[in-house]
Amino acid sequence: MRTLARWLYAAAANLTTAAADVVPPGDSKASIALRARRGIGRRYARWADEFRGTGRLLWMHAPSVGEGLQARPVLSLMRAHHADTKLAYTFYSPSAEEFSRGLDVDFRDYLPFDTGAAMSGALDALRPDALVFSKVDVWPELVRRAKSRRVPLGMISATLAATSSRRGGLASLVLRDAYAALDAVGAVDDADAERLVELGVRQNVITVTGDTRYDQVWQRAQAVDRASALLTRLGGERPTLVAGSTWPSDEQRLLRAFETARGRVPAARLIIAPHEMSAEHLDAVIQWARSATLSLARVDEPAAANADVVLVDRFGILGDIYALASVAFVGGGFHDAGLHSVLEPAAFGAPVLFGPRHDRSRDAGLLLAAGGARALADEREIADALGRWLGNPESRLDAGARARALVESGRGAAQRSLELVERLLS
Repeated sequence: MRTLARWLYAAAANLTTAAADVVPPGDSKASIALRARRGIGRRYARWADEFRGTGRLLWMHAPSVGEGLQARPVLSLMRAHHADTKLAYTFYSPSAEEFSRGLDVDFRDYLPFDTGAAMSGALDALRPDALVFSKVDVWPELVRRAKSRRVPLGMISATLAATSSRRGGLASLVLRDAYAALDAVGAVDDADAERLVELGVRQNVITVTGDTRYDQVWQRAQAVDRASALLTRLGGERPTLVAGSTWPSDEQRLLRAFETARGRVPAARLIIAPHEMSAEHLDAVIQWARSATLSLARVDEPAAANADVVLVDRFGILGDIYALASVAFVGGGFHDAGLHSVLEPAAFGAPVLFGPRHDRSRDAGLLLAAGGARALADEREIADALGRWLGNPESRLDAGARARALVESGRGAAQRSLELVERLLS
């Protein structure tokens, strides 16, 4: 059965590699991901010819932005403490391409599809002294080829939800040997460590190092420029709900609940940053504000300073805008795609609200237990929570302090993860 699973996996990898050369133009994530692999082997080889040189190289792989946020603090520490070590960073999803440009690394590119030839070419080009995965994704052929070359293999901020599909079925058959090949794994907590052993990770290579995202969000919150033109223009004394990464399923409840809450807190305003900023999605928010007779302005319009609703219609600024939050609502909790990051607003001391589908978010569970968040089932509960926290500064500040304290308590994972990487390199 395992042989068949591996054959199917290899066939799928070869098929996607072939599809990259023939995929037609398009702006879907799948089309972009396929086209990005065209000529990828030549890009790796060209970088090796021009820049690889001699000396140590750490290869860090983080498939998407979330995993990249976990990798970034460790890469920053590597750069600060080991300036002579080259850093290579690869990713899988198109959503991480822009994120990668903000990293201080020597090489950045998509990871090739997981075929033997492609991974051998990547290893030939980068010649890593260690290969480290962020969070939980491993690539069987890459691991197998790296192991055959005696490249030390690691994983940081390793976490696995109890409901993860990786714990059984075809995924287990395909991935088990790859997990067993890892030489050092930093788990987020003891429960994650136990589940990683179930996947195949050897118990004697696991240590609990924590989640580096706590360091990342804390550092960002401390570094935000509150005197920036954006925050100065949008700042003020009004109780402010910042709703981040919302989906239509969130907005169906949240927007009407906000109307209700304004009956108790008339000065309240909403700053909303939808997860997807298509014209259709943004227009739905605009039409709602009009029907609710609330003034609305886009974030870069002068009128945003005094608007009842501020619509964030560009990417990259939500992390700063959370600094304005009296209360935060984080999207994703009313559908199956998963809850977005609750740590970002918590790091600013904002109590956090989200929908009922949060079971895959460890951070959400910790915030709930600490009293820094509330999970809400429907529009009525959202309206009640908004009314209580926006209208009661004492209660709001207490919950916000609990949220912030939780984030602060998680600091230090980046340093422990750096030490794990250093051991691999040595």
